[in-house]
Amino acid sequence: MNFEQAYEAFLDDHAGRRAGERRRRLQEGHAHAEKCFLQEVWWPVFKSFDYLHPEYEIADFKDGFRYLDFAFIRGQLRLALEIDGYGPHWRNISRAQFSDHLMRQNHLLMDGWKLLRFSYDDLTERPRYCQQLVQQFMGIWLNGMPHAGEGLNAEQREIIRFASGTAKPIEPNDVCRLLGVQKAKARKLLHSLVELDWLAPDGGGTVRIRRYKLNRVREFA
Repeated sequence: MNFEQAYEAFLDDHAGRRAGERRRRLQEGHAHAEKCFLQEVWWPVFKSFDYLHPEYEIADFKDGFRYLDFAFIRGQLRLALEIDGYGPHWRNISRAQFSDHLMRQNHLLMDGWKLLRFSYDDLTERPRYCQQLVQQFMGIWLNGMPHAGEGLNAEQREIIRFASGTAKPIEPNDVCRLLGVQKAKARKLLHSLVELDWLAPDGGGTVRIRRYKLNRVREFA
């Protein structure tokens, strides 16, 4: 299933389970910027929309309701994802509205939510940076541990944990320091993770790979 097919199925599924204001909000509030986030950031990393909820309704601290652009909910983890465009809405906001916006964000965090915000410019001009930020978040808050069914050994899991928590490609020297092994063993471990499709070579080297990047974030335990 490609992105467009998965995207349409994703929206149809959520629309089919909503009614009234919640459905109207999904149909009218989910626009170009939100689709851009999914296409440029979320889909390249996860290749699915599991645990992700668009235009997610939450109780407001003023006894009303507000909607998050996206909510990622898995177990005890609740992550709010907000997309901000630099347009009239922000340029013309009043001081009272600005204060209210900050207070709403404070209450969201006090309620136990995590929060990641992205500008529309970053989505379109620096999508890889946004992908890395999401990868780092998942590596930290989901412990960066692959699902047990992947069959990785302890050393391989530790490398993936490390790769999930850094925005830079990793090198054999990183593995040497991480695991206390010689460079030959580090290269062997990295090569095994390339064969298992967890890592991919970073750069143009083909004979001797010097750097490796996380290929994609899979299911975490």
